[in-house]
Amino acid sequence: MTALLPSLGVATPWLLWLLPLALLPLLLSVTRRSAVSSVAAAPEDPLSSGLRIALTAAGILAVGGLVLALAGPYRAGERVTRTGIGAQVSMLIDRSGSMNETFAGRQPSGAEESKAMASRRILRDFVGERAHDQFAVTAFSTAPMLVVPMTDRHDAVRAAIAAIDRPGLDYTNVARGLGMALSQFGAGAPGVSRALLLVSDGAAVIDPRIQAQLRAEFTRVQPNLYWLFLRTKGSPSIHDKPAGEDTPQAAPERHLDLFFKSLGVPYRAFEAEGADAVANAVRQIEALERDPIPYTEERPRRDLSGWAYGIAALGLLLLVLAKLAETDFVRTPARLSSKRRADPAPATDGAAAVPKRAAA
Repeated sequence: MTALLPSLGVATPWLLWLLPLALLPLLLSVTRRSAVSSVAAAPEDPLSSGLRIALTAAGILAVGGLVLALAGPYRAGERVTRTGIGAQVSMLIDRSGSMNETFAGRQPSGAEESKAMASRRILRDFVGERAHDQFAVTAFSTAPMLVVPMTDRHDAVRAAIAAIDRPGLDYTNVARGLGMALSQFGAGAPGVSRALLLVSDGAAVIDPRIQAQLRAEFTRVQPNLYWLFLRTKGSPSIHDKPAGEDTPQAAPERHLDLFFKSLGVPYRAFEAEGADAVANAVRQIEALERDPIPYTEERPRRDLSGWAYGIAALGLLLLVLAKLAETDFVRTPARLSSKRRADPAPATDGAAAVPKRAAA
């Protein structure tokens, strides 16, 4: 009970000053005055005493309920923490110029989709598959750009993904993008599954000093890392060693994959050469991220005026029934008819008072 009181309030507090009017039934009787000089002369009647108390309480409820209803009582909204199944997913989406090409490595024509269009469409479908997933969206090319922070508002996340439809730049600065995507997790709760999903069709060389910073950040956050590599058909795989010198400059995708494997966090790479492969990879990621996650449920303010009006209506109903019980709907006509039978009708003239003799 004490925990409920702080959540109660009224929209118009000054009307509560009228609540003392609810005590009027203690001073004034709602029943009809009796012709008996002193009711105290009659013996104590428990039924009458009970009815008197009930009618007084009904008057208090009627007046107090109306005043309280006019004041606009409500129960304040609250935030309730519950546990569901899902994960915190920070999506890092490549917006370099090569993402505007198809998986065949050419500009889209007709019904063809670019890699950017296919990934946006599939990621929009991915968002909202589970009610309690939380998402953040970061886009990167030359510089990273935060599109939407970590949230469980899936409509906003889908709109943010759809908004990444402008042609990207040629340069891919994946290091700064990873740093911003990691910063979206925040403190978080222990035991919450965290996933960083990198959607990219290539990579750039990460400076060794930046690698050390990223390594420390990955160690602190401990996310599950997924790289959805949108591979152009005919291009080298991330597992292929170059024929010549094996350096980050010669094979940036391969060395980015090696860097991810050295971070000490759960990591998995998906190579997709078409929209169907991208959708299949996203389904696998969704199946892997199925851990308990706390989420906050917002409960809106609840109007309690209906309850107050109901209490007032109950009190008024009892008072109306009491007044109706004082009315002689049935007995009054019977008394009048008996009175008419007792009083003979007056004669209209002298002849009418003399009894008629039978004819001789």
